[in-house]
Parts: sequence; C-alpha cells; structure tokens
Amino acid sequence: MNTPKVAEHITNWLKNYAENAKVKGFVVGVSGGIDSAVTSSLCASTGLPTLCVEMPIHQAQSQVNRAQEHIAQLKDHFSNVSDARVNLTSTFEDFKTVTPKTDVSAKLDLALANTRARLRMTTLYYFAGLHGLLVAGTGNKVEDFGVGFFTKYGDGGVDLSPIADLVKSEVYALAAYLKVPESIQKAQPTDGLFGDSRTDEDQIGASYDELEWAMQMQDAGKTAEDFSGREKEVYKIYIRLNTINQHKMVPIPVCEIPKELK
Repeated sequence: MNTPKVAEHITNWLKNYAENAKVKGFVVGVSGGIDSAVTSSLCASTGLPTLCVEMPIHQAQSQVNRAQEHIAQLKDHFSNVSDARVNLTSTFEDFKTVTPKTDVSAKLDLALANTRARLRMTTLYYFAGLHGLLVAGTGNKVEDFGVGFFTKYGDGGVDLSPIADLVKSEVYALAAYLKVPESIQKAQPTDGLFGDSRTDEDQIGASYDELEWAMQMQDAGKTAEDFSGREKEVYKIYIRLNTINQHKMVPIPVCEIPKELK
C-alpha cells in the first residue's frame, strides 16, 4: 500500500464530502483504539473543524489514558481540533434501572454492550447537530464487511466511513505514518463494551491477521474443505460471522407493494 498517497486520498475525500454537504467538519468518538485514532487524525488533516469526543462508560483507565494522550497530541498539531468529554456511566446505569428485569440473562451482557454503543452514537449526533458536523465512522473493512463486528445503530450509525475500505493491517500502516501514539499502536484491539479486559480476538476467536486471510480466501472462492487445522477453524469462524451478520452489511429490506394493490 502506498501509505502517504492513501492518507492524502482519504483526507481529500473527507474534505470534498464535507464541503459538498455544506457542513463545517467532523465529530469522531475517540476510544483509545487504533481505528478511532486513525480516523480522527485523517479528519484533523483536512483542516476542517474536528471534534474528538470521549464517552467513557465504566471504561478501563488504560483506554481512557490512551484516548486522552491521542487527543492531546492532535490538539498540539492541529489548531482545528477540539475535544469534549461526556461520561455516560450514570446514563448507562440509569437506563439499567428503568428497564424491566429480564429472565433472558444469557443475552443480557450483549444487549447491554450494544446499548453502550448506541448511547455513544446518540451523543455523537447530539454534537453533530449542535455544531453542523458529520459523524465520521471508525470501522475498518474486516469489521464492517467481513465479520460484522460492530453494533447496528451504534458504532455502525455514522454519516461517512473513511477507513472502511482498509483492512486492519493497512489501518496500522496508516497509524504509523500519521504518528499515532505508540501506546495505541501497541494496544490489543478491544471494543471496550463489556467493562472488562476482553479483546476483539477473545470475542471473535481469531486475530485480525487471520480474519484478513479468511476474507481473501472467501474472495478467492474457497470453502472450509480447502483447509485443515487452524486455517480451517479460522475460516469457519469467519464464514459463520459473515453469514449471521449480513443484516448489518446489506441495506434495510423494504417491503415493496405491488402496483395493483395500491
């Protein structure tokens, strides 16, 4: 990948999109992870107003520290960058107290994790509406179009997706080029939605390098029977997630009414 040219291309794409949409700039949720760090850096590079928003919900201090380090670095380098911090922990806890008790405890943790993501989406759109900004998505290609590792109407609820055509290794290459803090480049990827130390790999069962490989094999028309051992296991994981998460990746189905019924 021609990293400098890719960075320049995305930056120009962002700037042109914002100008054509007649909006002022961008708002990005910054989590302390690699994807949000790269996205916010690219938005900042446009020279347009870029608001970085921290939205902790029972967040690990290490994630908070990385997010704050990154935002401070951006503000040192770009006069168009500002930041806001909205601690959503009490909002999340209030939500849990007003919802009915459930007997479906096996699905409660995931439902609450997705609720965290949707509270953050609501917050980003609050700032977007207030300041005339676009919500910039932070999903990469493997997450958005491979395994569907995002929350529908949570981190998947965005106005535009600047890095969604880049696999994770390419995001890391951009991070190095953009001089994202080392602490972020070296951190294990995590969505931080469960309030514990579980990583993306813990949840998915495969690393991003393995998922990139599986995505390439799917594009090549391979099946699980073409592989053995760990490769077969990874490919099955990828295909299973790619299949069950299609509802996140395709347009919302519309029930079209036949003309003769109207």
